[in-house]
Amino acid sequence: MSSQPWSVARSRRHRHAALFTTALALPALALTACGTDTAAPGAPADTGRLSGPSAGTGTSGGTSGAPAPPASAPSASTPTVTTPSAPRTSGSGGTGGTGAKSIRTAVYFLHGEKVSPAPRAVTAPATATAAVRALLAGPNGYEARHGRTTAVPSGTRLRSLVIRNHVATVDLSGRYDDGGGSLSMQERLAQVVFTVTRFPTVHKVAFEVDGKPVHHFGGEGIVLNGPVGRADFENVSPAVLVESPLIGDAVRSAVRVWGSADTFEAEFRLKVTDTTGHTAADVLVRATSGTGTRGTFDVTFPYKAARTGPGLLTAYFVSPADGRPVTVDTVPLTVNR
Repeated sequence: MSSQPWSVARSRRHRHAALFTTALALPALALTACGTDTAAPGAPADTGRLSGPSAGTGTSGGTSGAPAPPASAPSASTPTVTTPSAPRTSGSGGTGGTGAKSIRTAVYFLHGEKVSPAPRAVTAPATATAAVRALLAGPNGYEARHGRTTAVPSGTRLRSLVIRNHVATVDLSGRYDDGGGSLSMQERLAQVVFTVTRFPTVHKVAFEVDGKPVHHFGGEGIVLNGPVGRADFENVSPAVLVESPLIGDAVRSAVRVWGSADTFEAEFRLKVTDTTGHTAADVLVRATSGTGTRGTFDVTFPYKAARTGPGLLTAYFVSPADGRPVTVDTVPLTVNR
């Protein structure tokens, strides 16, 4: 088992979730559920905190607003088709061309009560709208067989989605806040927040239900004091959140893995297992921060598979208490020899 850490390719700034008012008065470009995502330029993202039962801390220890993009991200206003092995990059906005273009993004379901991304293809320019619709449709059969679930009530509809100043206002039907305890409410909010902030142009999400701003969500009384971001949902984020590769992806050596982590001394391990159960790689990774502060990681490492077929990427850490491996999450893959 190698002890040499793999280098981190980039870091990401942490955003504090604190409510403030904006001094810019820009016209809102509204988007209905059937329309086009609209992003207004210029101003910093609005911020806010979430409080109440089981609420996240909203501090710098949370996950930052958007996952790290590839080294050369396409313009948000000119979506391009990405390859299956590459993380998605695209924001909201129109495109100069006349033909619809496919964007690869991710929607966030649950795996063991923690958010877990799954790949989806959406059509520009209404990419964020399509992503939320895909989230509301729930996991497909393959994902369900691998333990992916959703806390979003069946029958929830997207009424509209408006993006302005890096804040997406998502209006959902009344079904969205029906039933469930405090954990379920946290999870369904987090699923929408993580899905929409996958797009680099969105940093925070403000919620509406049936056209009315949400200040107290569900019967559990979760308080939304303003737009919320990923940092507000650290309690439903896995210690290692793998943003790529995604469940069902086919990978080849060398494999690139990126995401965020909050582990003891920022260290954890990534293991690739092939279809025979053979460990094809097992490497030590260091994120940009840890031990209560979520950092980012982006590593590429080789593996040696005995056979092509279904495999598994496992994120785990070695317990500082007893030295035993603790599995954080697993991502089913097709591992090519």
